[in-house]
Amino acid sequence: MSKRETYESRTEELLIPIADRYGVEIYDIEYVKEGKEWYLRAYIDKPEGVTIIDCENVSRALSDMLDVEDYIPDAYILEVSSPGLGRALKKDRHLEKSLGMDVEIKTYKPIDGCKEFAGTLKAFDADTITIEENGNDRVLLRKEAALIRLALDF
Repeated sequence: MSKRETYESRTEELLIPIADRYGVEIYDIEYVKEGKEWYLRAYIDKPEGVTIIDCENVSRALSDMLDVEDYIPDAYILEVSSPGLGRALKKDRHLEKSLGMDVEIKTYKPIDGCKEFAGTLKAFDADTITIEENGNDRVLLRKEAALIRLALDF
């Protein structure tokens, strides 16, 4: 497991009881470097949407736990937020919740001369994603997808 994966996994373990306490679910955790700064981001969600108060409460509680556990030696910025309307669908649980919804997929390399696809998410498995595009099914390899997200305008 990489340093990034270890930090994300450990943070998720700490966040589970905090999320339960505040009635939110953990959408994703990411530990990334942007420019010179490291960011530890926790994305939270709930059916009616998260508020700034939800983010504040979770952020304070998580920050306190991170200070106690102190397993990340790098200086980092903690951010807690909603995954947003055009949220990235990174994990199987994200795709499962999004079946039947409109998605956008961007690929690393052109497929049939195109790098962007939009359609209704119909199915997925470990290797593929199937969308309905203009009445036709299109199957894309997951490893070819640079980004899968909910479509804002379709």
